[in-house]
Amino acid sequence: MRKLHDAPFPVIDTDPIFGRVIRYMRVSDYVLGISLTAVGPAFMYWMEKYQPSGLSRKYQRHGMLAGGLVGVSRFWGTSENAREIKMYREEYRRLKAEGKSMHGTSSLPLSIQRISSEYSTGAFLNFDVAPWFNFVNHPFHGQSDGVIPDDEK
Repeated sequence: MRKLHDAPFPVIDTDPIFGRVIRYMRVSDYVLGISLTAVGPAFMYWMEKYQPSGLSRKYQRHGMLAGGLVGVSRFWGTSENAREIKMYREEYRRLKAEGKSMHGTSSLPLSIQRISSEYSTGAFLNFDVAPWFNFVNHPFHGQSDGVIPDDEK
């Protein structure tokens, strides 16, 4: 997988599947998402009170997306992610002991899996335009060296 960016922390996964991002979210990520979701309507209520505009409620959607973006940024290594690396290693060991693949199996052809990967890798950078999540299991995941120790591969 090509290198997408220079990260100050180890890159866990450049295209994490939606369920894994939700499982690895911290309490602070939920608090951020909920608080930003509440700020949008409160701000709109306050503004509508003094100068009515008739705008939609898009600010609620952006708040929860911001909470999810913080979780994804840890997978990309753009924020501190030691806890997520530990969880990832534990999940890797458990799945390896069970004889399962870390990134699951898919009934889709490999060409479709690659296309899905190309669409969803880096898509969180454009969440304000079109929220795009990875729901397809595929083998095309970028990772820093050392996230999974060589002796465990």
